[in-house]
Amino acid sequence: MTLHIQTPLIESRPMSIAAGRAVWLKLDALQPCGSFKLRGVGHACETHHARGARHFVSSSGGNAGLAVAYAGRQLGVPVTVVVPETTTERAKELLRLENAEVVVHGSSWQEANELAQTLVGPNDAFIHPFDDPLLWTGHASLVDELAQAGFKPDAVVLSVGGGGLLSGVVEGLQRNGWDDVPVLAVETEGAASLHAAMQAGQSIELARITSVATSLGAKRVADQALTCVRTHPVQSHLVSDRAALQACERFLLDHRVLVEPACGAALALAYDPQALEQYRQVLVVVCGGATATLAQIQTWLAAAQ
Repeated sequence: MTLHIQTPLIESRPMSIAAGRAVWLKLDALQPCGSFKLRGVGHACETHHARGARHFVSSSGGNAGLAVAYAGRQLGVPVTVVVPETTTERAKELLRLENAEVVVHGSSWQEANELAQTLVGPNDAFIHPFDDPLLWTGHASLVDELAQAGFKPDAVVLSVGGGGLLSGVVEGLQRNGWDDVPVLAVETEGAASLHAAMQAGQSIELARITSVATSLGAKRVADQALTCVRTHPVQSHLVSDRAALQACERFLLDHRVLVEPACGAALALAYDPQALEQYRQVLVVVCGGATATLAQIQTWLAAAQ
């Protein structure tokens, strides 16, 4: 029994028509805590719990923190989540709903993370939002579910922030013998740390994040993401904030599921008929986003006009 659920795999008729080919969706927005993060975070929390951890500490103002809080509540382990000052009231409310202690510190995730590290005691476990092999192994279960369903796509489209989902999906593809399935890694133009690293040939830190897709806002991508680029066919794609936000609205209309702009980045590529033209059957990871609200997306969209 895992903390995450096996999520639906469906063909999207509206997106297939828009893209001119079969577009399939892995609906991880339907995980209990609202995002794919529960796969890896749940695996990490269960592993640390089995090793005797009595308290989980995390640093995330979004989906990773919510996944840790959910996992802790399910396992009966107290959770402290350190969030930056930029974290929305909605996100803090959701964290408290899962019984997490919320500590607000610093103007960025990096500063919140530095404080979180100091709070980890001898019987505690620190759960990183994206850079941990336990997370990648958990995220790889998404591909295991495709294989169990007998569905091998010609390409996988996913959003990249810190690179945890990319690392997990590549691990899953490789452990299922699908080394020939390319990953289309999508970022918004103001949060493209993987794209910058691929161009430089090494991990580099962005000066700042200027995208509204704050869940993609890692200034430096995990080293494992670059390893994936070197050992697996990975293509980097960039979309505008506006395209990501419009994709969120369109997806809500098409599938009655609200996702955040970070997820909208991958959806924007899937709605683009030119982007996928060399593939017959494409899988899009609908990674979710629990803190998204329609009002916020519409406000951002109005500002992006």
